[in-house]
Amino acid sequence: MNATTGRHSKPVHLAVYDTLADWETGHATAQLARAGHEIRTVGPSTAPVKTVGGLRIQPDLALDDVRPEDSALLILPGADLWAVTSAATAAGGDSLAPFARTARAFLDAGVPVAAICGATAGLAREGLLDDRDHTSAVSFYLAATGYAGTGRYVETDAVTDGTLITAGPTEPVAFAREILRLLGVYEGEVLDAWYRLFHDSDAQAYGVLEKAGAL
Repeated sequence: MNATTGRHSKPVHLAVYDTLADWETGHATAQLARAGHEIRTVGPSTAPVKTVGGLRIQPDLALDDVRPEDSALLILPGADLWAVTSAATAAGGDSLAPFARTARAFLDAGVPVAAICGATAGLAREGLLDDRDHTSAVSFYLAATGYAGTGRYVETDAVTDGTLITAGPTEPVAFAREILRLLGVYEGEVLDAWYRLFHDSDAQAYGVLEKAGAL
């Protein structure tokens, strides 16, 4: 299957916030944009944010202005700010909790959510992983949140359960693979070749992508 091309009616929303992990979403957003998906950045407000790598991002819109019915997907990257203690959460110190609550609204509306790294902990605290298969950095990282989903944790690179995608911080390519699959950008041998090229540097995969017009 070739990559889908042309503009899509609904944008993909990428959450952005201070200490965002720069490396975790680039494969996904670049490939989605090349396939015709508009990428719109969503911040806590429209004030600029700074990534962990020092890049300054001006959000396209504020979180309060995002509605599931206007979106094709919500991507939640990791960030240092996701790493809050239970005491801090109880005291209202979880500054990214509104993004997890928005993820709940998306999932309730049947709109996909993709969370990687620390964002999976945010979803765990929100109760969104209790009844869904998922993964993260390591199982005890999520267990520390006190969530009830330990039995649904899967030791693998990335997991898709219905409309929810999760991955750990060392798996940005697998994370992108699941997003591209879910949105129908690639499938079958083309998706496999894309993953092998960018994850394994498999030169033979290039020929498959070239033949499919997916480069």
